[in-house]
Amino acid sequence: MKKTLMMLALTLGCGSIQEAAAQSHAQQVKTKVDSTLTERYYKTPYDTNYVTRPEGKLTLRLRLNQTGNDIHTRSTINGVMSKSDLKTSYKTTVSIGASYLGVSAALAINPAKMGGKYNDYELNLNYYSNRFSIDASYQRASSLAGDIRRGSESHELMEGTVDMKMLNVAAYYAFNHRKFSFPAAFTQSYIQRRSAGSWLAGLSYMGCVIDVDTPDARLYIGHLGIGGGYGYNWVPSRKWLIHLSMLPTFVIFNRNNLTMDGERVRARHMHFNMIFNERAAIIYNFSSRYFAGATLVMNNSVFSDDEVTVNQNKWRARALIGVRL
Repeated sequence: MKKTLMMLALTLGCGSIQEAAAQSHAQQVKTKVDSTLTERYYKTPYDTNYVTRPEGKLTLRLRLNQTGNDIHTRSTINGVMSKSDLKTSYKTTVSIGASYLGVSAALAINPAKMGGKYNDYELNLNYYSNRFSIDASYQRASSLAGDIRRGSESHELMEGTVDMKMLNVAAYYAFNHRKFSFPAAFTQSYIQRRSAGSWLAGLSYMGCVIDVDTPDARLYIGHLGIGGGYGYNWVPSRKWLIHLSMLPTFVIFNRNNLTMDGERVRARHMHFNMIFNERAAIIYNFSSRYFAGATLVMNNSVFSDDEVTVNQNKWRARALIGVRL
């Protein structure tokens, strides 16, 4: 009996030791990850007279987002003028996001989609650092609607009769990244302490396919552009930040065509072919912990030749409020 009790005690002891060892290992891993993230987060490859990290490791944000897209085309096929003005339904979402030492996650809710009143799909991916920034959005929409006119005929396109797939990508490089911060305006992971601007180099891509049943029409757009622009962070006082930037890019490659009733017209020599990327933001810091603001991101593409002209405008507006802990 004593031997059995001793073996049981030894077994329980070993289990406690193993459990303690597992907890210790998990704590060591947690400490190491936190240490690595902290070192990376507070690394200072920037001028701290102009840019600094906010107080606290955790940032919580509540955001109201709205996006929209409209497309306008003009063309001449066999001497017949065609024109279309189309736009998607506005998408409105509420998102809750958290950032811990630069690692972020967010959950978005679309009330209209939950109520069955919005059937489009949209995915936005954003990466902001002081040196590089990328905005990417993919939209699949059946809500595109509007008017198509060909000669003397006019057709009203209702929601559900047009299918659109669109991809927009804009990538930026900021030359004055030691003093100028995109994240200060768009993710609040930095604080711009003094006004500063930067010349920008960038790359843009816009790809789109629109299929229409009646009349039988298909618009395909695909173009890649490179260019440069300028961004500025104005700090009129300690609590305010106002950001404006613009990056026009010249299209160096395109595959654009419009098909009407089985006849395709392909855009060749372009008189004008550019993609414009604009950003604006205003941030107000109530204190070192609490802040609020609004941001706007736009992508506009325009191309035109002797027969086809297409103008596309994609935008995302956001209001936000947050706290740093």
